[in-house]
Amino acid sequence: MKFFNRPVKPEDTADDKLLASYRESRDLKVLGHLYERYMPLVYGVGLKYLKDEERAQDAVMAIFEELAQKVHQHEIKQFRPWLYVLSRNHCLMQLRSGKKLETVTLDEFMEFTPVLHPDTENREEAMQALERCLEKLTPAQQQSVKLFYLDEKCYKEVADETGFTLNEVKSYIQNGKRNLKICLEKNSGE
Repeated sequence: MKFFNRPVKPEDTADDKLLASYRESRDLKVLGHLYERYMPLVYGVGLKYLKDEERAQDAVMAIFEELAQKVHQHEIKQFRPWLYVLSRNHCLMQLRSGKKLETVTLDEFMEFTPVLHPDTENREEAMQALERCLEKLTPAQQQSVKLFYLDEKCYKEVADETGFTLNEVKSYIQNGKRNLKICLEKNSGE
């Protein structure tokens, strides 16, 4: 059974004393002294998971800030393994949050179609077609599209000005834009 009993190392007791001292005093210098011992470990964990030196360095700093709060929230029996788990979880959360960022190509963002972005030769003709198609929209779509695209107001400003809910504004703009595109494509084919 002695195999399973890990001997207590002197640094473990020193870690416990520093941890207890920080919990009492809330002195960041004490926590910094303790954390400094394990910065190479935290940096290594960051490199392992994030695979980027700058992001790993950022993680070392962010984990220290997180540590200052979490030390008071958790019962820590052995600081080193607990810090390892905290570091790993921090890095995994960074990776998860990075996956949530949706990327959109420039063409999708700009709606790069000749109908919506005419060349300079046909600009006047295209503007007239746009005005004719705008008139065919419902009044709510027309008002929302004009405020959003022509007056460059955000959804909330459009909602405040029109009295529509935020969801209605989004819907009117989306449907109005789709109807405009359909109308302009029909007119360009004639």
